[in-house]
Amino acid sequence: MKDQELKYWVAWNNIVDIGPKRFYKIIREYNSAENAWLEKSEKIAGFLKLNQSITQRFAEQKREINPDRKYELLVKKKVKAITVKDAMYPNNLKNIYLPPPILYYKGNLCENDKNAISIVGSRKATYYGKMIAETFSKKLSLSGLTIVSGLARGIDTIAHKGTLSVGGRTLAVLGSGIDIIYPPENRRLALEIEESGAVITEFALTTPPERQNFPRRNRIISGLSLGVLVVEAAVKSGALITSNYALDQGREIFAIPGSINSSLSAGPHNLIKEGAKLVHDHEDILAEIQYEKSGKIEDEKECMQLEGLSGDDLLIYQMLSRHQPIQIDEISSKANLPPGRVNTVMLSLELKDLIKELEGKNYIKI
Repeated sequence: MKDQELKYWVAWNNIVDIGPKRFYKIIREYNSAENAWLEKSEKIAGFLKLNQSITQRFAEQKREINPDRKYELLVKKKVKAITVKDAMYPNNLKNIYLPPPILYYKGNLCENDKNAISIVGSRKATYYGKMIAETFSKKLSLSGLTIVSGLARGIDTIAHKGTLSVGGRTLAVLGSGIDIIYPPENRRLALEIEESGAVITEFALTTPPERQNFPRRNRIISGLSLGVLVVEAAVKSGALITSNYALDQGREIFAIPGSINSSLSAGPHNLIKEGAKLVHDHEDILAEIQYEKSGKIEDEKECMQLEGLSGDDLLIYQMLSRHQPIQIDEISSKANLPPGRVNTVMLSLELKDLIKELEGKNYIKI
């Protein structure tokens, strides 16, 4: 998406009362975020059928927000923004009901992040829970999966650290603006995650980590994943909220059994009673999601390559395979681009040593 339109997506995202449902309704009506922003606030409020108090708050916020300054602040803080219309938007998340219109992140996103498992659990984890979270995060990561969690104390922190300890990829989802790391003691961990994964949020800059934000955070955690592993959780906990979202999203739910004498076993045990997969080993998860171990070096190489691409270059690169050559006419047809434009893109990708031309104008990734 071009910066001109993106800055208006960012602007809309800064209005508290405009969530995904209302935003998508606005986009359908006005065809672009910029067109809608230039409309009178009263007309937008009427179209959305906002009540009087929300209408007043909406108008005040919209009047105070300068789209150019909001976008410039992202650039200044080196925060990347991606919309649901972008090719690099996580595919798993894109396919949930009302996906976040915009994500802010630091680090990098990879196509292989579609092979992700979330690990969640109690903030007051026991030694047993921490040991399990560390073991599973390491083994799943070494199998080629991306590990997703919420950067919270306890199980989340252990899952991130376990993944990093074996050189794996992990995504941390925040319930705040990306410039406000919570809990604060995990600031260094967040920086480490950025080096080999990403810290992600749907919340605008300066958004504090308020209680009502965390269910939305949990929805993204499950949405990014093929399944959710619950290690330890009380009967009423954020981990179980995440598993409920996973169920709504058609994701797999896995649970670790524990001692019947521990209150933190109640959550996983209830999930097992309700049909969650009882997990004894990480292989149980790999078998359930029918995942075959991938080449980790190859995945990391592709991740770095994708990060440097955008627009038509990214679209076409993602169509290519390392093993099955694709003819240029087929690329033009699938990409819905004229042959001249495709030729220009292919030359650009060749010069970057990302693709190779074979006989008959066939191409593969390097």
